[in-house]
Order: sequence, then C-alpha cells, then structure tokens
Amino acid sequence: MRSGCRPLIEDKWSLLVISMLDAGPRRFSELKRGLDGVSQRMLTVTLRNLERDGILVRAVLEVMPPHVEYQLTEMGVALHEAVKPMIAWGRENVAEVERSRAAYDTRTVAER
Repeated sequence: MRSGCRPLIEDKWSLLVISMLDAGPRRFSELKRGLDGVSQRMLTVTLRNLERDGILVRAVLEVMPPHVEYQLTEMGVALHEAVKPMIAWGRENVAEVERSRAAYDTRTVAER
C-alpha cells in the first residue's frame, strides 16, 4: 500500500451504510435510525469518506425545508455485490460473536 493511502473500508460503519443504501436513496436521519449506536459525527465522517471515494453521491433536494439524500453510485453497487456475503455472514453470526465477546470479557486477565 502506498504511503498516505487509506484503506477503502476503514471502519465498521461503511459496510452497514452501503448495505442500507442498496435498497435505494436514504436521508441522513433514516441512516442514523437504522444504524444502532452510530454517532452523528461518525455517520457524517463515514458518508463524507464514501462520497470522496466515489461509493455514494449526496444530493440536495430543492424542497422546503431542503432535504439531503445519499445514494450508491455504480461503483458503490458493485462494491455492495462484492461484500454482500460478508454482510450476510455478520447478520447470521452476530449473536454468536456477542456471546464470544461476553465470555472473553468475563475471563480474568491472567486467563487471557
């Protein structure tokens, strides 16, 4: 990897945003409601990074009050197709991962 080049998917929220946008355009508030635990700032940073990378586009709708929607680009749709198995695996295994984390967290430091 070149110096100064950041990874394409660098945080846990990017894949979730891409997954939500696969169903069609979404407003910021819809994305925030659908992403349990994401802060407004983290969602903003994630959306800006994905827009910068050409994965999604931001459109300001000329209505009163103005609305902003986010939508996947062609490249974003292709990326979603590529990562769809990872997203499905995550959804199918979230309960098992949470059980593993809880078991790990209850062990003492010496056991780790």
